[in-house]
Amino acid sequence: MIKTKVTEMLECKYPIIAGAMARISNPEFVAAVSNAGACAVLASANYKSPDELRDAIKKTQSLTNQPFAVNINLFPALMPQDKLEDYVDATLAEGVKIIETSGHKAPEDLVPKFKDVIWIHKCAGVRYAIKGASLGADMVTVVGYENGGATGTLDIGTMVMTPSVVDALDVPVIAGGGITDGRGIAAILALGAEGVIMGTRMMATKECPIHDNLKQAFVNAAETDTTLALRSVGNTHRLWNNKAAQHVLELENQKSPLFILIQAASGDKAEKMYREGDIDVGVVSCGQGVGLIKDIPSVQELLDRMMAEAEERISRLDKLSK
Repeated sequence: MIKTKVTEMLECKYPIIAGAMARISNPEFVAAVSNAGACAVLASANYKSPDELRDAIKKTQSLTNQPFAVNINLFPALMPQDKLEDYVDATLAEGVKIIETSGHKAPEDLVPKFKDVIWIHKCAGVRYAIKGASLGADMVTVVGYENGGATGTLDIGTMVMTPSVVDALDVPVIAGGGITDGRGIAAILALGAEGVIMGTRMMATKECPIHDNLKQAFVNAAETDTTLALRSVGNTHRLWNNKAAQHVLELENQKSPLFILIQAASGDKAEKMYREGDIDVGVVSCGQGVGLIKDIPSVQELLDRMMAEAEERISRLDKLSK
């Protein structure tokens, strides 16, 4: 059994964080992942008010007694920034012990509220990681260029990003970007991180609340089936390269107004895709690791298999040194 500072501090079986995904990381999915041994993250951006978030936390707690986190999203386009404190208060009121923050800057105003919880700050660069740690983050999560969703602006791959952040910090590092199987977990641990974060691979599981058509599309995908969009407005995202993503790129090339771009990348369209199965109707965050997805197992089957493979790879490398 692999034990790291992540498993010790978060009290989870596996050193795996299932990243918060808009319209996906709901109570049922979060509970399934945490029950399977990882630490899942409930996405507060899914909820229109702090009261709705409280209800979601309560439901999650009714479905699992295992650790899970709540993500507080610092992107203005996704969360009302004047309500962030209310969302944090709602999270704390329900007894959540792990809070993750993510966004374009560290939440300095919220830091005093994190003194009695484990605070994980997620970012996409060394200087941002240093800032989060300097404010008191207990762990820092970094994602490389291969990552699905927000990639930052630095275009640094996971193999370089991970050790760069590990070397710069004294707190445990969680790293991701393209992690799809046990080989990736072993590699991230070898680079000095204490845990991995995954998103795209978790989508192709039986419990994930998206349509089977999209899951099957991921199984059939190649590593080249993603694209970068919204770079022109300073919000670069790696997306599944479907017709909706191509439409966003066309609008960018035409220098369309920001509100038109936002409308084209609307989460409502993604929700329609997840629900009805038309894989071209909306954009979906998707990492380059999609090309390594070969099946749609249960979350438990996936995590057990990945960790067994990681242990086998680590054991194999150990034997090479003898």
